[in-house]
Amino acid sequence: MDNPVAANVLGTLGAVLWSLQLLPQIWKNWRRHDTKSLSTTFFLLWAIAGVPLGVYNIADDFNVALQVQPNILIFLSLLTWSQCKYYGAKWTLPHVTLFAILIGAILAGIEAGLVFAIRIAQDRGQNWPSTLMAILAAVLLAGGVLRHYVDMFRTRSDAGLSLKFAVLDASGDVVSLLSVGFQASVDVLGFVVYGSELVIWIGLVVVVLYFRVRGVREGREEGGEEGVV
Repeated sequence: MDNPVAANVLGTLGAVLWSLQLLPQIWKNWRRHDTKSLSTTFFLLWAIAGVPLGVYNIADDFNVALQVQPNILIFLSLLTWSQCKYYGAKWTLPHVTLFAILIGAILAGIEAGLVFAIRIAQDRGQNWPSTLMAILAAVLLAGGVLRHYVDMFRTRSDAGLSLKFAVLDASGDVVSLLSVGFQASVDVLGFVVYGSELVIWIGLVVVVLYFRVRGVREGREEGGEEGVV
C-alpha cells in the first residue's frame, strides 16, 4: 500500500484533527471558567505520552505530518493542564505559566535527546529502543484516557468531558491509522498505538453518551415528581 501522497494527505488531516481535538475542551473550560471533574493527571499523562510518540514517529521517518502531530498533542495537553491548575487548583497565572513552560522545555529536551540516541542505535542495527518508545507511547496514551473512565464512573457523570473533543480524537486516530497503512513500509507498532487509542476513545464516547442520556432522564423524572407535588 505504498502511496506517499495518500500517506501525507491523511497524516496532515490527522495532525489537523489532533490540533483541533482539545480546542472544544479548552473553549468549554474557558467559557465556564471551571474544570470541575477534569483530571489533571489525564492531561499531564497525554503531554508526557507525546514525547515517546514523537520520538518513534521521527526516528522511524514517518511522514512530516505524523512527526509534528505528537508535539501538537504536547502543547495542547499542557495548555489544558494549565487551565485545570488555574481554574481548579486556583494557581496564579504567572505560577501556571512558569510551570507549563518549564515542563514543556523539559519534554522538548528529552524528545530531542531520545531521537538522537535512537537514531544512533538504529545505525548500529538495534531497533529495540524504537520499539520501546512505541510501547511506552501506547501505554501512556491509554493510561491517560483510562483515567477519565475512572473519573466518570467515580462521579457517575461525563466528568466535564467535551464530546466534540472525544469525537475529534477518535477521528484523528482513524486517519492516522490510514496514513500509517499508506506508508512505504507498513508499521505494525504504528497500528497498535493509534488502533488502541481509537478503541479506547470509541468506548469513552459511548460512556459519555450513556451518562448524558441518563442525566436527561433523571432530570425529567425529578421534574415530573416536582410537578405532582
